[in-house]
Formats: sequence, structure tokens, C-alpha cells
Amino acid sequence: MGAVTTMDPESARQHAAPPSPSPPGKLGKGGAALSSGLGAVLGTRGKHYVCGSLAAFTNIIITFPLQKVLFRQQLHGVRATEAVQQLQRDGLRNLYRGLLPPLLQKTTTVAIMFGLYEDFSRLLLRRAAGSGTPEIVTRSVSAALAGTAEAALTPFERVQTLLQDHRHHGRFNNTAHTFRTLLRDYGVRECYRGLVPVLLRNGPSNVLFFGLRGPIKQRLPEAQTRAEHMVNDFVCGGLLGAGLGIMFYPLNVVKSRAQSQVGGAFVPCRQVLMTVWHERGGSVAMLFRGAHLNYHRSLLSWGIINATYELLLKVT
Repeated sequence: MGAVTTMDPESARQHAAPPSPSPPGKLGKGGAALSSGLGAVLGTRGKHYVCGSLAAFTNIIITFPLQKVLFRQQLHGVRATEAVQQLQRDGLRNLYRGLLPPLLQKTTTVAIMFGLYEDFSRLLLRRAAGSGTPEIVTRSVSAALAGTAEAALTPFERVQTLLQDHRHHGRFNNTAHTFRTLLRDYGVRECYRGLVPVLLRNGPSNVLFFGLRGPIKQRLPEAQTRAEHMVNDFVCGGLLGAGLGIMFYPLNVVKSRAQSQVGGAFVPCRQVLMTVWHERGGSVAMLFRGAHLNYHRSLLSWGIINATYELLLKVT
């Protein structure tokens, strides 16, 4: 068995040498010309941001209804069937209500996640050259920095929470109206309610995602075709997303509860957690209600994101 790396072997090759153009037989003349043109326009650095953004866009469009069911379970502690019934009562026209904030937030944060990780890794590896610093340490710091930078977009999660909460349907009309109302009535600080659980989630989850992505893929059956590579990337991303989704689920519960409040005092993260804990009878099962759906959603979401991202990297 070869040496285990902390990154995807395909990504490692991209760092080691400039990507070679795909054979025309694989993509066709038009596909080869398009990929060469995109690669020239985006450059080696820019394409990580664009590929991450497009991968997130694909994922959000497919999984948004599932995310709404999960959100209702996190917020109210109800069963999946009750959450689905709530959405049915809201009507089809409200099914994609609140889509714009996660679309803007996720396409941007995933672009930042992959793009800044590559940029920070390139910078820190260059500075650490010859210092004896283990590569895993450098890449872990890069992942944590990228995750922390993502938290700057917390206002999008904040608005998404308010638009998905049926208790606020009569108060907030759409994304722009919600932002205007929060800024006019409460100020910028209100948009960052729930920032602490976001920071506690983003940094560590990024470190684990990028640190385990390479080792997991190396242990999957060796891929020979593009389709097999996509399957491996889907499995790798899906398993990591599902596992990390369960691990950090209580923080998402705390974030949803904190961000469903409008105005008033900013309650510490620990106090919000204890409030939810007591409301749900001190039951771990109730605290994790919705976690099974989150597991399947994360499995699908991060499988789509990772597979789409790696595919786009190969064709651009």
C-alpha cells in the first residue's frame, strides 16, 4: 500500500503538476475546446472557486425540499411525517420559499471552502518548506482558516432560518425584505445571531473533511473510468458529509433555535443548548431528532458536491 496522504489523490496531482488537457476522445472536440477555454479563463486558482460554487448550486436545487423537512424537525422536535404535513399545509408555492438565501450562501461558502483551502494550503506549504512542519498540520490549519472565513456569510443562514420558520411567514416576505427589516429595525449585529455555533461547526468540520477525504478515497476500489471516479468521489464525500453531519448535529440545533429569534438579548450558545435539552425532556434521542434525515441528506448533498466538484476540476 502506498503512502497515505491527507488530500484527494487527484487533487495532489493537480498541486504537483499543471493539469494536462483531456483527450478529445473522452470529451469530444466541443467539450475539449470548452474545457480548455474555461481553464484558460479561470486559471489554476480560480477554477477551485468556480467548481465549488457550481457543485453547491447543483446540490441545493436537488436537496432543498429535504432540507426544509429537516429544519422543521430541528426547530420543533417533531417527527418527519409531521414536518412533511406542515409543508403540505403550507402549499406547493411555499415549498421553495427561502431558496435564495441558501443558494447564495451555499454556492459562496462551498466556493470559499474549496478555493481558500487550496490558496491557504499553497501559501502555507510554501512558507513551511524546509521547516520540518508536517504537511497534515499545514493542511489542517488551511482547512480551519477556510471554515472560519465561511462564517462571514452567517447572515444568509440567518435569513434562511427566518423564511423557513412558518411562525414568521406573515412578517417576512422574501430574502430582500428580510434583510431590509433586520438591518433597519435591529442593525447588522442581528444578522449575525447564531455566529458562535457556526464557528464551532465550520472550522473543525473542514479540518476533518479535508483531512479524511484522501485516506478514504485511497481505500475504495481503484477507479479506471470517469464514471468509476465519480462513484468513488460520491461515496467519499457522502460518507464524510453524513458522519460530520451527525457529529455536529447538536450545534445545528442550537443555531436553528438561536436564529429563529428576532430581537432581544443574544443568548449564549451553552444556554440555548440547555434550554433545548430541558424542553425535550433531557433526552439525547429528542435532541438528535431529525438526525437520521440529516444523515441521508448529508450523504446525498456532500456526495453530489464532492463528485460534481471533482468532475468539474477534470473537465476545466
